[in-house]
Amino acid sequence: MSRGRSLAGSTAACFLVIATFVIVGQMDAIAQAQVKKEAPLEIKGDASARPWKRYADWPTRDESKWNTLGHLSSPPPTAPRKLAGPIEGDAAKGAELVADRNRGGSCLACHVMGPAGGTNLPGNIGPDLSEIGNAGREDEYLFNYIYDPRVYNPETVMPPWGGHGLFNDQEINDMVVFLKTLKSPAAFKTELDNPEKRADPVEKRENLDPLENPAMWAVDKAQELWKQAGVAGKSCESCHTDAYAGFKTWAASMPKWEPRLNKVLGVEEFVTRHAKATTGADWLMETDENKAMSVYLHYLANGTPIHIDTESAPSKAAIERGKVLANRKLGELNFACTDCHGKAANHWIRGQWLGEPKGQYDHFPTWRTSLLAIWDIRQRFQWCQVNIRADELPPDAKEYGDLELYLAAQNEGQKLSVPGVRH
Repeated sequence: MSRGRSLAGSTAACFLVIATFVIVGQMDAIAQAQVKKEAPLEIKGDASARPWKRYADWPTRDESKWNTLGHLSSPPPTAPRKLAGPIEGDAAKGAELVADRNRGGSCLACHVMGPAGGTNLPGNIGPDLSEIGNAGREDEYLFNYIYDPRVYNPETVMPPWGGHGLFNDQEINDMVVFLKTLKSPAAFKTELDNPEKRADPVEKRENLDPLENPAMWAVDKAQELWKQAGVAGKSCESCHTDAYAGFKTWAASMPKWEPRLNKVLGVEEFVTRHAKATTGADWLMETDENKAMSVYLHYLANGTPIHIDTESAPSKAAIERGKVLANRKLGELNFACTDCHGKAANHWIRGQWLGEPKGQYDHFPTWRTSLLAIWDIRQRFQWCQVNIRADELPPDAKEYGDLELYLAAQNEGQKLSVPGVRH
């Protein structure tokens, strides 16, 4: 081989080595950049108050003996109760009991019941019972269907009124006697009274108008907090000088699986843990500061379609767990998320419309006009459980993370519009 060729070969080899080092260096730099992009989080401790205490204006019932998202404790009966003979009762008392709203919303929440519910905004989740007295049902069947309908249908949306102690045997007897008197169609005075003709609700309020949505105050409050230095001497602005540029799509990608916490992380818990790790601010979940920051971060991403990770193995597993939890019967009323927003979706429960899962997420945090307060999605989960007489979990519970990711997946493509405004 000539000396020229040898030199050329050596030069080429040198260039190859140099190029290899450059490529490796670039890959290392990219890897380091990716590590640096991982937002600091305080991974120790809880992100919400402990011990968890229910809000002062929420019912204080102890429902620990019924199912929660965290444990199962109320199996259905294995056989109908046998009655000694025909039922005796007071039909007038039965008529009062089916309309009693102090024990879980009353029978009229789901059923039209002739004269008992003709003008009282009955719902239509269950069948119209206005003529059930003509059906020839046996007393024992009617008694057991009220006492605990799970004995006939484990997936029923009807509560176990007697099995969970909401009504005693004599009260159920009175209701059975009343049902047997129902033999004529309900007479409605207006279309509003008739759930089959009641117009579906349409939200027309401009949710981003401060005159219509007081939750817009949270945007101003958050902008103040953004510049406020914490105990560590830094503020959000110290690292994020342009909030819009940095977060114009971020909230639409949340929640996400967070391996450092071994659970799904939502915006509100991120605010708590990231602020603690960077500025030292103690913005626990469901405090005013936390809600304001959540509203703001969602607000910055308004108009962005929800697009979360549904493909990675941890996310798929969390979504599947969330699906199981959404189908779990909870509380004294024995309702699942999918009872109201699945089987009963697009129906009335009394005067309240039950929507499908899609459209139940893109407006949170939202202003509750009936309560004059901002609620984030975890508080909505908690209230649903309290409302069906179940014990709620702390807002940073793993179960809520799985449930939120499952709900977000069903809202894929919906554009954020936060803060929302709802009744």
